[in-house]
Amino acid sequence: MIDSYRHKGLRQQLVKELIGKGIKDPLVLGAIGRIPRHLFLDGAFAEWAYKDVAFPIGSDQTISQPYTVARQTELLELEPGQKILEIGTGSGYQACVLVEMGVKVYSIERQESLFKKTQKFVHDLGYKQIRTLYGDGYLGSERFAPFDRIIVTAGAPMIPEALKQQLKVGGHLVIPVGAGESQRMLRLTRTGDQSFKEEDFGLFSFVPFLKGTARI
Repeated sequence: MIDSYRHKGLRQQLVKELIGKGIKDPLVLGAIGRIPRHLFLDGAFAEWAYKDVAFPIGSDQTISQPYTVARQTELLELEPGQKILEIGTGSGYQACVLVEMGVKVYSIERQESLFKKTQKFVHDLGYKQIRTLYGDGYLGSERFAPFDRIIVTAGAPMIPEALKQQLKVGGHLVIPVGAGESQRMLRLTRTGDQSFKEEDFGLFSFVPFLKGTARI
């Protein structure tokens, strides 16, 4: 796994581009500046790794656009030591960004082949703090709940009730909601036992958030 000076230089250019697009959190920018994103793509497409675009990773999934990763992460308002639930492990890149910011990550993937591949890959990279889980993201992870923060990396038609109930009071759930080609990025803050505050941060585009598990 080669991470050259050229790759590091390209990452710093990407960080500058994200700053220009409004990303302010220095912890988010630092994480993106450290992680070798080219390793998360097939070697033939590594040149695309530091462009601000999404890219297919197989199994009908994508590695999200760096700006989207940065913005969702920024909206979580993370604090070191927190316990985070990620729905949609995908390539593992988002989970690694979270770990770089000093939190413990539980990440659920519904596609078995992608789960097995990513589980091995992120651990080989040294990210032992990521606990990968195979299952239905709509159900969350009651076993490890409650969570300080929850992030969903696929477009959902609605906010799953199980995820709301697995969020700690004072915690944030960041989720793209909408049934079309684009979704509204929502942040739900749990303000009480059964009370929530909702904020809208505009349109984004994600692959669909599907129920159940898949053995692809």
